[in-house]
Amino acid sequence: MSAVLDHPASPQGAEPSITPPQASGTPVFAVTPRAREDGGIGSDLLEVSMGPQHPSTHGVFRMDVVLDGEVVVKLKPVFGYLHRNHEKIAEGTSYLASMPYTDRLDYFCSMTNNWAYALTVERLAGLAVPERAEYLRVILAELTRLQNHASLCGFLLQDMGAMGTPLMYAFREREKIIDLFEAISGARMMCNFMRFGGCRCDAPRGWLQQAARVVDAYPAFLDEFETLLNENEIIMARTQGVGKVSAEQATGASLTGPILRASGVNYDVRKVDRYGIYDRFEFRVPLGDHGDTYDRYMMRVLESRESIRILQQALRDIPEGPIIDPKSKLRGFKPPVGECYGRIEAPKGELGFYLISDGSTNPFRYHVRPPSLINLTILEDMCVGHSVADSVIILGSIDIVLGEVDR
Repeated sequence: MSAVLDHPASPQGAEPSITPPQASGTPVFAVTPRAREDGGIGSDLLEVSMGPQHPSTHGVFRMDVVLDGEVVVKLKPVFGYLHRNHEKIAEGTSYLASMPYTDRLDYFCSMTNNWAYALTVERLAGLAVPERAEYLRVILAELTRLQNHASLCGFLLQDMGAMGTPLMYAFREREKIIDLFEAISGARMMCNFMRFGGCRCDAPRGWLQQAARVVDAYPAFLDEFETLLNENEIIMARTQGVGKVSAEQATGASLTGPILRASGVNYDVRKVDRYGIYDRFEFRVPLGDHGDTYDRYMMRVLESRESIRILQQALRDIPEGPIIDPKSKLRGFKPPVGECYGRIEAPKGELGFYLISDGSTNPFRYHVRPPSLINLTILEDMCVGHSVADSVIILGSIDIVLGEVDR
């Protein structure tokens, strides 16, 4: 790994500026003289470019950080390396043909991506969804939440230096859910399962019983995970009081999902918007007290327990019947002229789609409101004053996927 050293001339008292990388993927180290209060030159500030190839940045994402020793003074997130062009592609193709592209927004959570898009089109076109399809959607969405939160906890512990064991424990449970997705949709990650007015197909014979067995066994995994990790003194030292976000900061930055609720803000789209049939299920919305990295970790564990409650109710009550609106016309689908915004509580936060229809087979405007991008906007506030090692953990606690960031 090469480094470029630069010693730019700066007037005393000048604010340090972040030096752009000399070449994509090349870390840049620049030393900027820092003025002391007595007018002399103090210790130097070090400007470091972390990523986009850095393993702790969870994909093609870069952080430009200015360090005073090991303490973060400034931080700038840099996006755009993935070049997905999702929105423009969707405006150039039919409504239905865009469904597989939504799988790739958050490739850990394709089922919830499908649902958010389908829900928006259904509201735009006035389509109804049969009862059985509504239950299937809830079941698949909450299974998605379980496997996403397990993955986040595993990756977060790996960012702290745990050499793979927590991540393998998490992926062991995630694999059971991915097997269920493969059985019902034919794909393990890019499921392409939802359709306007329902679902692509019904659950195969025995699938609901297998899902119930996975769900019933999941609390034992959470108990084991919490026993191993929650009171581990290293985890508490590395996470408690680190990356704190107040309720005012969180709402001011439009944060959603577990990162918002960790700051004590009681906002969950499943409760606020009551989309689908969530008003039929009893579940609580866990809230944090401190808004730090530890609370963000615990939100995932506590929300997983509430997802289990929802799944047990949905698997018990799911009715027989059709799984798609018979009036739903998929070929040559043309919703009426109008606009609509639809949203769901995805595992990472509020995932919304904004569509404008001009009456043709393609949307005139297609826009995504991805939680990963919005939740990243407060990264600097979370990291300033902490060490560069802490900033890696703070970034991990946000839970981003770059397919959503560079949509």
